[in-house]
This record gives sequence, C-alpha cells and structure tokens, in this order.
Amino acid sequence: MDNAQIEGVRRFNRTVTERVGVLHDRYLGLGRPVGEARLLWEIGEQGQDVRRLRERLGLDSGYVSRLLRSLEADGLVTVEPQPQDRRVRAVRLTEAGRAERAVLDGRSDELAGSLLRPLNDTQRTRLVAAMAEVERLLTAATVTLDAIDPDHPDARHCLRSYFTELQERFETGFDPARSLLPDAGELRAPRGLFLVARLHGEPVGCAGLKLLPGVPAEIKRMWVAPGTRGLGLGRRFLTELETRAARHGYDTLRLDTNKALGPAIGLYRSCGFQEVPAFNDEPYAHHWFEKRITAAPPE
Repeated sequence: MDNAQIEGVRRFNRTVTERVGVLHDRYLGLGRPVGEARLLWEIGEQGQDVRRLRERLGLDSGYVSRLLRSLEADGLVTVEPQPQDRRVRAVRLTEAGRAERAVLDGRSDELAGSLLRPLNDTQRTRLVAAMAEVERLLTAATVTLDAIDPDHPDARHCLRSYFTELQERFETGFDPARSLLPDAGELRAPRGLFLVARLHGEPVGCAGLKLLPGVPAEIKRMWVAPGTRGLGLGRRFLTELETRAARHGYDTLRLDTNKALGPAIGLYRSCGFQEVPAFNDEPYAHHWFEKRITAAPPE
C-alpha cells in the first residue's frame, strides 16, 4: 500500500457516506440513525440470532445491545432467549417492525434510483458494474484466516463439506478412509497446522499444512465454499501456507490433486507450482506439484 492508495480509499468513503445519507441522524427520513435502520433490514422476516447478527455486521456487542434496546423500546423488535439454549438470544420483528422495514425498503429503492437517474444508460451500467466489483473486493477483505484445531466445529464443518464435494465431483466418488489424508494429529503443531477462513463469523474454507522433518512441507485438505469462490481465497490460502512453511525453515512446498479439479490445477500452476513425478501413493491423485520457496532465516 502507498499513500495515494490510502487517500483514494478515504476519498471514496467520503463520497459514498455523503451521497447515501449516512451522515444524517434521520436516515432516509425515518427518524432513526443508519445503525438502527440497518439492524431492522438485517433482522429480516425470519429473525436472527443476536450473536450472528453482531458478527455479520462486525459490530461491538455493547453497541448492538444499545441499538436493540432502542428498537425494542419503540416496539419494533422483540429479543428473547432461545428455548433450546437460553444463553443464545434471538431478535424478531414485530408487526410495527415489519411495517417500518417495508418503508425502509421503499425509500432505499428511491435512494438507489436517485443515484442512477442523472446518468445515461452507459454510465449506469458502468456504475453498477463498478459497485459489484467494489462489493466483491470488500467482501474478500472481510474474510479472516485463523489457525485452529482440526477438531474445532468450524474445521469439521469445512472438512465435511470438502468430502461431500469430492464425492460428487470425482468419477469414482470419494472415500476418506481410502485416501492418504492426514489425521487430525498431523495438522497440529509441531507436525502441522490447519487454517480456516471465515466470512462474517461463518466458516467458508480450509487448508492444512503438514510439517514433517526431512521431507517438504505438504498442503492438504484445501477447500473453498462455492459461494465464496471468486474472492481469491484459494490464492490467499496458498500464499499464507507458503509464508508459514518458509517460517518453519522449509524450502519446498508440495501437493497432489485430482484431474477433476481443473480450476485448482490452474491456480497451482499460476502460483508457481510445477508438475513433478508422483511422490506418494494417493489413490485419488492424478497430478503432483512442487514449488521451491525461500526458507525464512531463524528468528
């Protein structure tokens, strides 16, 4: 990043916040600030778990509680413990809340129209396309990567989804028992690590790294949820795993893959991996790759 990039982002933020009216205490003329209006929209018709609502918006717990108390005092929402787990609170719209949300939707449509109306057809198309690209990149920047235990619920969710997809995509199906996939112990320090990607607190991808002595570091169990493909998470996983392998003193990174995973094969090649002879007896592998990396000096 350089100063010009930072200034460009700040200038964009100033233009957007001014143009969409978030600087006003009465957002869209509804008599409440944008924070409360956004909560009404996010709660939706089915209601929301308060914790997930907080994670979805990236807001502080205390701030969300204050917003909800204000909406509750106005008779727009109810906040109650879940019957199955009273530690978990759920928020739902009342009839009045649904009515105000409908007004909010209508005025939001009017605001969007006011942004597009002064432009000609070509400019409108350009603006909407640019907004979609900005949204995609901002979403990508929201994803976090964390090293967690392979037995963590988020890790298990990703692995179940990964195995299910392989079962559907491989010509012969997929049986984890037949594969050379490492057990959980091989992806815990000091023998390895396991990364999980999260978007708004929800797990959307995973990747493991085996760090055994005397052999190259090996990438295993890399998967990205279909709904988040196109955000660059696969490339981000590879970059992070390469950095961590180098930090552990490895100068070679390797992996194997199945011929059915064409986009993954293209990604590996574009990231500098070169095809090599088979280095294991993985029954589901058709391609084996290695990449020379620069081992980091000891700290």
